[in-house]
Amino acid sequence: MGFNITITSKGQLTIPKDLRDQLNVKAGDKCYAWVRNGELIMIPRNKPLSELSDVLGPSPAGTQLSDRSVDDVVMDAAVERYENATRKSGGA
Repeated sequence: MGFNITITSKGQLTIPKDLRDQLNVKAGDKCYAWVRNGELIMIPRNKPLSELSDVLGPSPAGTQLSDRSVDDVVMDAAVERYENATRKSGGA
């Protein structure tokens, strides 16, 4: 099912409540977006990896990254991997 999204005079998107609920996003959440074949692709960045911080144990060599830095690095890598996979398969 598709949704109508409005672009305001300031270039902001208004996302319908049903779609926000499905994506589990709220005001202030970040998204990553790019254009592919003339279409806007947008991925919410609201899944904190800090919930998994105890699973892997301490970081190597005592290095410390903030939870936000870890989230950003992993999300960037996931998006890059997705883009590479869709490029190889001819798009999604």
